[in-house]
Amino acid sequence: MKLIGKVLFLLSVFSITTSFMIYVVDNQQEVIEVQTLSEFKKYLNKDNVKVKLAAGNYQIDDAKKIRFMEFTGNNSYFDLTGARFMVDTKLFSRNDLESSNDGNDMYCAIEVSGTNVTLVGLYIETYGDTPGKQSKNKIFNVVGDDVTLKDIEIRTAGSSPWGYGSLYGLGGGDVRKMNGIRVGYPAKNAKLIGCKVHMRAMGHAIFLQGAENTLIEDCHVDGLLRTTNAILKETSGYLFDRDFYALKPKHEHKPGYVEGTIIGRDGKILPNEIISLSEDGIRMYPEYNGHKTLNTTVKNCTVTQMRRGICTGLSTSGDKIIDCVVRNCVATGYNIGNADTVINCSADAKYAEAFCVPYTDAKGAYVEMNILDSRNGLANNLLAKINGTGHEVIIKTADPAYIPENLEIKLSVWEGYGNFDKNAVMHATDIKLENETTAKVLLFPGTKNPEIKSKGEVVKVSKSK
Repeated sequence: MKLIGKVLFLLSVFSITTSFMIYVVDNQQEVIEVQTLSEFKKYLNKDNVKVKLAAGNYQIDDAKKIRFMEFTGNNSYFDLTGARFMVDTKLFSRNDLESSNDGNDMYCAIEVSGTNVTLVGLYIETYGDTPGKQSKNKIFNVVGDDVTLKDIEIRTAGSSPWGYGSLYGLGGGDVRKMNGIRVGYPAKNAKLIGCKVHMRAMGHAIFLQGAENTLIEDCHVDGLLRTTNAILKETSGYLFDRDFYALKPKHEHKPGYVEGTIIGRDGKILPNEIISLSEDGIRMYPEYNGHKTLNTTVKNCTVTQMRRGICTGLSTSGDKIIDCVVRNCVATGYNIGNADTVINCSADAKYAEAFCVPYTDAKGAYVEMNILDSRNGLANNLLAKINGTGHEVIIKTADPAYIPENLEIKLSVWEGYGNFDKNAVMHATDIKLENETTAKVLLFPGTKNPEIKSKGEVVKVSKSK
């Protein structure tokens, strides 16, 4: 009877309702289970904790700071598997929220500034259509060292005006963006593993500013495209009210070019073009407040239906892109720059070049590119674009039929993405190109000392383009 009494006593203890539970797994660090968001928030500034939030839906419709949730503790692990955060876009327009003391006034849903912090399994999305105060709005801001986001899924909404991509600028004016994940200075050794970003807003999916040694692996980004023919059928809305005029293109030497889309020089929307409703899939900025973006690796990632797919070209440190796939992007599949290494990657050229090395000062890039099915495209005749010095490029395809006859590889050209400095001198110098496709290779003036092996015809062009 004594034994039965003890068992009943223990059962009564465990039956007491509490908001959290602590247990030990494999004699390792204690895992703290919490049932509510308020209990979960108590651990965001704690060191050396493992916390699991119960599966379920959690609404985030109030905040005290412009960073709605701040993970500031160190050496901590947060298991959010099965948790779904719903973030009200109205928070991004609140004037009464406490600003940050780091000199950067960006709004974000979640900031991770602690060291050696891991977040796993969260699904987070914004809801509502209230435009934010700024274009720097984002879901995640990672600024700590050794931060890992694993199996995080994001769906963005709440940009303004929605449905017109970059036609009204990249920020400022009426444009208010909602970006996905930022990794920025002073972040080092950040890891994004198995993350998914579904862009249903204007903005970048994943972007870096001044971060060092970032790994982006097994991540997926997708956006939405829209034809100008569909836009021109509108009978109401933002563009209709402006008689289908966007902002005038900025660069006269690139007639009508706006981030992969051609419009009239006066800003008039033209038929038979296509736009991305968001910005870039995975993108490096060169620096942040004087701190360079350095040593990024992008591995086994996919990007579909964005403006640019994977954009390392603006960082000059030499980044690595390995085993990635880009489809249906509007400005370029891959923007490749100085000392970049691109290994076993793939892209189509339906709506823009599969890849470009656009910058005349870029040196020593290595590119292996497999061309995917590029048939039934729109508003594009460029397969690849190569400028700069000392690059080694291999272009192949699994099926010659994937590449329509109008798609060409061009060296020393203005057209396509990049080259916004009208005073730049186009050149492609000491380029090693192995073209295993039947696409034509066009050598424009400025091409010097090329070393080319090509199944397709190689043509020397006398006039610059």
